[in-house]
Amino acid sequence: MEETLAQATGGSGKTAHPLQRIPIEITVSVGTAKPLVSDLLKLTENAVLPLDKRVDEPVELYVGDRLIARGELQEWEGGEPGQLAVRLTEVAVQQDDLV
Repeated sequence: MEETLAQATGGSGKTAHPLQRIPIEITVSVGTAKPLVSDLLKLTENAVLPLDKRVDEPVELYVGDRLIARGELQEWEGGEPGQLAVRLTEVAVQQDDLV
């Protein structure tokens, strides 16, 4: 995935600053569910938990609790069959960036 991101951002192949090589975890949120505790306790294997989003709606990408981007889920071409990827459609502007 690092190579894909470097290619997508026009990576020049120059030696990166050591901090740029520290991995971070990005969470992709596809939706939320708000069942009652009683309903949650009744869930069994193969149960279906409905989410508040449709399949064709954008997903949100977070680092920690900070929204960094939105995008569309797709199958990753060149990856394993069925492996998911996110095509970014919007990069969030942080208030810190506006100063």
